[in-house]
Amino acid sequence: MAFATTTSPKSTTGLRRGERNGRIKIAGVVLITVSLMFPLAWMVIAGFKGKTEVLRSPFQFFPDMWDPKNYRAIVQDPQFVRAMLVTFVGAVIFTVLSIAINSMAAYALARLDFAWKRFWWVFCIMPMFIPGMAILLTSFVVVAKLGMLDTMAVLIIPGVASAVQMFFLRQFYLNMPMAMEEAALIDGCSRWQIFVKIFVPQSAAVFVVVGIGSYMAYWNAYVWPILTITNPDLIQIMQFLGNFRSDRGNEWGLLMAGSTLAALPTIVLVLFFQRYIVNGVRISGIK
Repeated sequence: MAFATTTSPKSTTGLRRGERNGRIKIAGVVLITVSLMFPLAWMVIAGFKGKTEVLRSPFQFFPDMWDPKNYRAIVQDPQFVRAMLVTFVGAVIFTVLSIAINSMAAYALARLDFAWKRFWWVFCIMPMFIPGMAILLTSFVVVAKLGMLDTMAVLIIPGVASAVQMFFLRQFYLNMPMAMEEAALIDGCSRWQIFVKIFVPQSAAVFVVVGIGSYMAYWNAYVWPILTITNPDLIQIMQFLGNFRSDRGNEWGLLMAGSTLAALPTIVLVLFFQRYIVNGVRISGIK
């Protein structure tokens, strides 16, 4: 016997609605991706344009002739290369110190009991609610009085302790099981040994998130280096690009090439660690 199968009108309508919603979501993702990538793509392509092509009217996305001379010229510029290297070294030092200091502070605030703990916790996270520009002048006065101007220390030390990163790490440490810590204390481990041998190894994903945040904050800094650095040997990359027009005139193609190369390390870093970033945000336990 043959059995005929029929599809109800409701199920057919549901399938069509599901397909329509899927297409809308795909179209939305494509639209968002294009809107986000368009400025980056234009910057990369503008590096291949001549001096008068970048700001041509009417707008032209692709150059008349693809010429990498701007990229060759900026790579051969000793000031640009020095700025990239100095900024990279500073960013690495800043990132390492930021992870170390904020993780130790977060562990103490999450796991240790000491006098005035609640007060110190509020004191530490208070900078989260104060705009950086509001204390820019007072910060400059402090570092000037300390004789830190025109040194790498003025770029690294003032921003190492971060309320946001301290809060982020503390939330992660609060969600770690107490049993491991209690077992380590019974075995005779000190608090420092517990932090180094138990908490640090399990914090790799969160450290990646904090580290990339620190690296990008240092790499993209512009206002603070402009205020505190005048030594040509310590010029930061964003400071170099910010002064480009006054130093080089209207070399827009050269500026776009330099901006592309300046953005490249951060893009590579984020792409390389993207899996750890997602995992770190997922397990951070922020509510």
